[in-house]
Amino acid sequence: MSGLDDIQVKVESPGFCHNALPILHEIRHALAKLVESGENTVIDLNAIPFGPGDEDELLAVLGKGEVSATVDALGPTLVSETGYAGVWLVDYRDADDNRIAFQIEVTETPEILKAHPDDMWDGAERLAAGLQGVS
Repeated sequence: MSGLDDIQVKVESPGFCHNALPILHEIRHALAKLVESGENTVIDLNAIPFGPGDEDELLAVLGKGEVSATVDALGPTLVSETGYAGVWLVDYRDADDNRIAFQIEVTETPEILKAHPDDMWDGAERLAAGLQGVS
């Protein structure tokens, strides 16, 4: 046996990572950038090491806004405005309702809610075809 067996090891839980506060500062800077230059920011919350309670703390501070939407594409995507105009939570889920991505978008309108030009063109053609022969 080596002397290593005599070394006592104490494991401590880190508790909160306290990553909510830095993210809130990042959101504040991103919101100022949006207003000043029109530049959007996406913050990937899945890439941030949250400790117990960090996500809940972040969501509590951000609060709820007036707008929410569900987009059904390969599973539900929940889009909700926070209590701060221009700050959106976008929660992407698969068909089994497992989270596949979770983001904060600092933007006027989240990308997933914007109509794609190809889809709009297709809609215009379908509408025109449906109106043929209607007086």
